[in-house]
Amino acid sequence: MSHSQDTLLIQTGRNPAAYAGYVNPPLFRGSTILAESYESWEAAKQTGNPYGNYGRFGSPTIRAFEEAIAGLEGGYRCQVFPSGLSACTHTLMGVLGSGDHVLITDNVYGPTRSFADGMLSRLGVDVEYFDPLLGASIASLLRPQTRLVFLESPGSLSFEVCDVPAIAQAVHAAGSLLAIDNSWASPLFFKPFTRGADISIQAATKYILGHSDALLGTVTCNEHAWEALGKRLPLFGETAGPEDVNLALRGLRTLGVRLRQHQENGIALATALGDHPAVVRVLHPALQNDPGHALWKRDFLGASGLFAFVLDSESPQVLSCFFGALRHFGIGLSWGGFESLALPVGRPKRTASAWPHQGTLIRVHAGLEDGEELLADMLGALDSASARITRDRRDAA
Repeated sequence: MSHSQDTLLIQTGRNPAAYAGYVNPPLFRGSTILAESYESWEAAKQTGNPYGNYGRFGSPTIRAFEEAIAGLEGGYRCQVFPSGLSACTHTLMGVLGSGDHVLITDNVYGPTRSFADGMLSRLGVDVEYFDPLLGASIASLLRPQTRLVFLESPGSLSFEVCDVPAIAQAVHAAGSLLAIDNSWASPLFFKPFTRGADISIQAATKYILGHSDALLGTVTCNEHAWEALGKRLPLFGETAGPEDVNLALRGLRTLGVRLRQHQENGIALATALGDHPAVVRVLHPALQNDPGHALWKRDFLGASGLFAFVLDSESPQVLSCFFGALRHFGIGLSWGGFESLALPVGRPKRTASAWPHQGTLIRVHAGLEDGEELLADMLGALDSASARITRDRRDAA
């Protein structure tokens, strides 16, 4: 019997009968795990790791979380990491080797780009970036040495939506693997494996944890990718803390209701901002006038609270005026928590595609506060910025 996502969020990764009826899996801490016998010690080696019976290779708490994420994303197996960036970098390191070629979308998360440029290149991997809107035309960039194509869709700064099925078809025809950073949509609003991905990465720090109080990342694979990657991921010795994983399991139970509120607040904000004279462009794929809307509507089941807009100024004085007027939006990195954020980005780094907008990119995360109060706060700050822009341009004329 199939269940709705809301039901799965409550039931997946739980087995009360195994833990004296407790509704939540216990928090297991530890390093040493004692074997009951020589036979059970030997049996633990059958996983392919001769030292698999050790705390670094998972506990019931961690396995419950990995099982839940793999089920929600529709994957085969999952491994948890101490941060979202760790999940990205270990995927790249686990798949790629010297002489390999990797294609990375030009709107990728900045620290992932920094790792690719600063570390992969040192290890002899040929790193190439491509326009996130390339779609099926990515076939022209694939080489015999292309081992992996790495997407982020939508991009978490500029929000272009990739045509994942078209890219997947070209990538698989070339015998390569397709990975996607799926953090924006969470496991609920985009199902990467039904769209052709082999590997899905979540910054569980964001919506899964949902409370801005821990760091975590996950890598979920289909069976084919797990054969290539699954045995390599544990070799790095990365271990997520059991307390953080326990918080992530707790966060999963409310993910559905939280995401619906993030979505409602985010779309309301993005829609209203589009009419403000200080805003050049709103970047949100759920808006009908967004270039990625058709792909979003075809492939996604919803939208998160993260989007961006371009402010019609690059003046530090205007930006100070705008951010100084905000009361409900903090200036801070990350997103996905209960609180609203606004981040001055400037101009995103691009090497394979042009950034088309003049002005300052500002990323917004719509939190769980009252939607009308968030809207009034944002519009008031934009009014202040608009007045300063008008005055500065008049004085300069």
